[in-house]
Amino acid sequence: MTTINIKNMVCPRCITAVRAILVSMGLAVEKVMLGEAVIKNDLSEEDLKSLATKLMDEGFELLDDPRSCIVEQIKICVLQWVRMNSQKPKLSDYISDTTHRDYSSLSKLFTQVKGVTIEHFAIQHRVEYAKELLSYSQRTISEIAYTLGYSSPAHLTSQFKQQTGMSPKEFREMKNKNRLYLDEL
Repeated sequence: MTTINIKNMVCPRCITAVRAILVSMGLAVEKVMLGEAVIKNDLSEEDLKSLATKLMDEGFELLDDPRSCIVEQIKICVLQWVRMNSQKPKLSDYISDTTHRDYSSLSKLFTQVKGVTIEHFAIQHRVEYAKELLSYSQRTISEIAYTLGYSSPAHLTSQFKQQTGMSPKEFREMKNKNRLYLDEL
Protein backbone atom coordinates (compact mmCIF):
# COMPACT_ATOMS: atom_id res chain seq x y z
CA MET A 1 0.00 0.00 0.00
CA THR A 2 1.17 3.48 -0.88
CA THR A 3 -0.33 6.67 0.53
CA ILE A 4 -0.15 9.72 -1.69
CA ASN A 5 -0.76 13.21 -0.31
CA ILE A 6 -2.34 15.64 -2.74
CA LYS A 7 -2.81 19.40 -2.47
CA ASN A 8 -5.95 21.27 -3.63
CA MET A 9 -8.43 18.44 -3.14
CA VAL A 10 -11.32 20.41 -1.69
CA CYS A 11 -14.54 18.72 -2.83
CA PRO A 12 -16.13 15.45 -3.94
CA ARG A 13 -15.45 16.30 -7.61
CA CYS A 14 -11.76 16.59 -6.77
CA ILE A 15 -11.87 13.08 -5.32
CA THR A 16 -13.52 11.83 -8.51
CA ALA A 17 -10.92 13.58 -10.69
CA VAL A 18 -7.97 12.19 -8.72
CA ARG A 19 -9.47 8.68 -8.75
CA ALA A 20 -9.83 8.93 -12.54
CA ILE A 21 -6.17 9.96 -12.91
CA LEU A 22 -5.00 7.05 -10.77
CA VAL A 23 -7.19 4.55 -12.64
CA SER A 24 -6.04 5.92 -16.02
CA MET A 25 -2.47 5.13 -14.94
CA GLY A 26 -3.47 1.53 -14.23
CA LEU A 27 -3.09 1.89 -10.48
CA ALA A 28 -5.17 -0.22 -8.08
CA VAL A 29 -7.01 2.37 -5.99
CA GLU A 30 -7.82 1.38 -2.42
CA LYS A 31 -9.46 4.70 -1.44
CA VAL A 32 -9.38 8.40 -2.22
CA MET A 33 -10.23 11.04 0.39
CA LEU A 34 -9.75 14.78 0.61
CA GLY A 35 -6.02 15.36 0.40
CA GLU A 36 -5.04 11.71 0.22
CA ALA A 37 -5.15 8.60 -1.96
CA VAL A 38 -4.21 5.07 -1.02
CA ILE A 39 -3.19 2.70 -3.78
CA LYS A 40 -2.19 -0.96 -3.68
CA ASN A 41 0.81 -0.45 -6.00
CA ASP A 42 4.33 0.62 -5.18
CA LEU A 43 5.34 3.60 -7.31
CA SER A 44 8.69 4.02 -9.04
CA GLU A 45 10.31 7.44 -9.38
CA GLU A 46 9.10 7.51 -12.99
CA ASP A 47 5.53 6.69 -11.87
CA LEU A 48 5.66 9.47 -9.29
CA LYS A 49 6.87 11.99 -11.87
CA SER A 50 4.13 10.95 -14.29
CA LEU A 51 1.51 11.14 -11.54
CA ALA A 52 2.76 14.56 -10.44
CA THR A 53 2.48 15.85 -14.04
CA LYS A 54 -1.04 14.47 -14.49
CA LEU A 55 -2.16 15.90 -11.16
CA MET A 56 -0.62 19.28 -12.00
CA ASP A 57 -2.48 19.32 -15.35
CA GLU A 58 -5.74 19.06 -13.38
CA GLY A 59 -4.83 21.70 -10.77
CA PHE A 60 -3.59 19.36 -8.03
CA GLU A 61 -0.14 18.98 -6.54
CA LEU A 62 1.67 15.94 -5.22
CA LEU A 63 2.94 16.63 -1.70
CA ASP A 64 6.12 15.04 -0.43
CA ASP A 65 7.19 17.54 2.24
CA PRO A 66 5.85 16.45 5.67
CA ARG A 67 5.14 20.06 6.68
CA SER A 68 3.04 20.62 3.55
CA CYS A 69 1.14 17.40 4.24
CA ILE A 70 0.25 18.58 7.75
CA VAL A 71 -0.83 22.01 6.47
CA GLU A 72 -3.04 20.29 3.88
CA GLN A 73 -4.59 18.18 6.66
CA ILE A 74 -5.35 21.35 8.61
CA LYS A 75 -6.94 22.99 5.54
CA ILE A 76 -9.16 19.94 5.03
CA CYS A 77 -10.17 19.99 8.72
CA VAL A 78 -11.12 23.67 8.44
CA LEU A 79 -13.16 23.00 5.31
CA GLN A 80 -14.99 20.11 7.00
CA TRP A 81 -15.56 22.14 10.17
CA VAL A 82 -16.97 25.13 8.27
CA ARG A 83 -19.45 22.90 6.43
CA MET A 84 -20.67 21.04 9.52
CA ASN A 85 -24.40 21.52 9.85
CA SER A 86 -24.64 20.17 13.36
CA GLN A 87 -23.38 21.74 16.55
CA LYS A 88 -19.76 22.68 15.79
CA PRO A 89 -17.06 21.78 18.30
CA LYS A 90 -14.41 24.36 19.03
CA LEU A 91 -12.21 24.62 15.90
CA SER A 92 -8.95 24.02 17.77
CA ASP A 93 -10.39 20.88 19.42
CA TYR A 94 -11.72 19.60 16.11
CA ILE A 95 -8.37 20.03 14.35
CA SER A 96 -6.41 18.55 17.23
CA ASP A 97 -8.76 15.56 17.58
CA THR A 98 -8.88 14.91 13.83
CA THR A 99 -5.12 15.13 13.23
CA HIS A 100 -4.13 13.62 16.63
CA ARG A 101 -1.64 16.44 17.11
CA ASP A 102 -1.14 19.32 19.52
CA TYR A 103 -3.05 22.37 18.31
CA SER A 104 -0.40 24.87 19.42
CA SER A 105 2.30 23.32 17.23
CA LEU A 106 -0.17 22.93 14.34
CA SER A 107 -1.10 26.60 14.63
CA LYS A 108 2.53 27.74 14.57
CA LEU A 109 3.33 25.53 11.57
CA PHE A 110 0.25 26.67 9.65
CA THR A 111 1.06 30.34 10.22
CA GLN A 112 4.69 29.83 9.17
CA VAL A 113 3.75 28.03 5.96
CA LYS A 114 0.57 29.91 4.95
CA GLY A 115 1.35 33.35 6.40
CA VAL A 116 -2.10 33.48 8.03
CA THR A 117 -3.51 32.02 11.23
CA ILE A 118 -5.81 29.02 11.22
CA GLU A 119 -8.54 31.22 12.68
CA HIS A 120 -8.26 33.75 9.87
CA PHE A 121 -8.21 30.95 7.31
CA ALA A 122 -11.42 29.58 8.88
CA ILE A 123 -13.06 33.01 8.73
CA GLN A 124 -12.19 33.25 5.02
CA HIS A 125 -13.81 29.86 4.42
CA ARG A 126 -16.89 30.73 6.47
CA VAL A 127 -17.36 33.93 4.47
CA GLU A 128 -16.96 32.05 1.17
CA TYR A 129 -19.52 29.48 2.32
CA ALA A 130 -21.83 32.34 3.36
CA LYS A 131 -21.44 33.78 -0.15
CA GLU A 132 -22.43 30.41 -1.61
CA LEU A 133 -25.49 30.19 0.63
CA LEU A 134 -26.45 33.78 -0.11
CA SER A 135 -26.12 33.15 -3.85
CA TYR A 136 -27.90 29.82 -4.14
CA SER A 137 -30.36 29.50 -1.29
CA GLN A 138 -33.43 31.28 -0.05
CA ARG A 139 -32.26 31.12 3.57
CA THR A 140 -32.39 34.28 5.61
CA ILE A 141 -29.19 35.86 6.86
CA SER A 142 -30.14 34.67 10.35
CA GLU A 143 -30.52 31.08 9.15
CA ILE A 144 -27.19 31.28 7.33
CA ALA A 145 -25.49 32.73 10.42
CA TYR A 146 -26.70 29.87 12.62
CA THR A 147 -25.91 27.26 9.94
CA LEU A 148 -22.32 28.53 9.90
CA GLY A 149 -22.10 28.45 13.70
CA TYR A 150 -22.11 32.20 14.33
CA SER A 151 -23.51 33.32 17.66
CA SER A 152 -25.70 35.89 15.92
CA PRO A 153 -26.49 37.40 12.50
CA ALA A 154 -24.62 40.53 13.62
CA HIS A 155 -21.44 38.47 14.12
CA LEU A 156 -21.72 37.04 10.59
CA THR A 157 -22.43 40.49 9.16
CA SER A 158 -19.40 41.95 10.95
CA GLN A 159 -16.97 39.28 9.69
CA PHE A 160 -18.54 39.30 6.22
CA LYS A 161 -18.14 43.08 5.96
CA GLN A 162 -14.57 42.88 7.27
CA GLN A 163 -13.66 40.32 4.58
CA THR A 164 -15.63 41.68 1.62
CA GLY A 165 -16.28 45.34 2.33
CA MET A 166 -20.04 44.84 2.07
CA SER A 167 -22.87 43.38 4.10
CA PRO A 168 -24.41 39.98 3.33
CA LYS A 169 -27.55 41.78 2.14
CA GLU A 170 -25.55 43.95 -0.27
CA PHE A 171 -23.76 40.85 -1.58
CA ARG A 172 -27.05 39.01 -2.11
CA GLU A 173 -28.40 41.93 -4.16
CA MET A 174 -25.34 42.11 -6.45
CA LYS A 175 -25.74 40.82 -9.99
CA ASN A 176 -22.13 39.67 -10.43
CA LYS A 177 -21.20 37.90 -7.23
CA ASN A 178 -17.45 37.75 -6.67
CA ARG A 179 -16.59 34.38 -5.14
CA LEU A 180 -13.24 32.68 -4.68
CA TYR A 181 -12.32 29.11 -5.51
CA LEU A 182 -11.76 27.22 -2.28
CA ASP A 183 -8.27 26.18 -3.30
CA GLU A 184 -7.35 29.86 -3.73
CA LEU A 185 -7.81 30.54 -0.02
